[in-house]
Amino acid sequence: MSEIKRIETDEFWADSTVIEVGGFVFVGYCMDNEGQPIKEQMNGAIDVLESRLKMVGLTLDSVVKMDCLFKNISDLNYLPSVLRERFNGKFPTRKAYTSDFIREGIEFQIDAIAYKGKG
Repeated sequence: MSEIKRIETDEFWADSTVIEVGGFVFVGYCMDNEGQPIKEQMNGAIDVLESRLKMVGLTLDSVVKMDCLFKNISDLNYLPSVLRERFNGKFPTRKAYTSDFIREGIEFQIDAIAYKGKG
C-alpha cells in the first residue's frame, strides 16, 4: 500500500481536509464566503479547493470528481456557469446533494478527488 500523507488536518474537528495516497488527492470541506450569495459561495469553495490543491503541486485541471453540497438544490442551476469560468473545459465528474449545514450562512460546499499520478 502507498504511504498515506495527511497534508492538512484539523485537530478540533478531528479530520483531514487534504490527503494524498496512491496517486490521488482527496480534498474535503471546501467552502468560503459564508453568508454571501450562492455564486460567491461557489467561487469561494473553488478558491479553497484550488489553494488546497496547490499544497500538493496541483491545479483545478487535476480534479476528476466533485461532490457538491447545496442547502437549496435549486441553486444547482448556477453551478454550470461557474464551472465553465473556473475549469476551462476540463470538467470533473460531479454529484449534487442537499445538506443541512452546521451554520446558517453556509449554502454550498465541495469535496473533491484529484489525480496526481504516480510519483
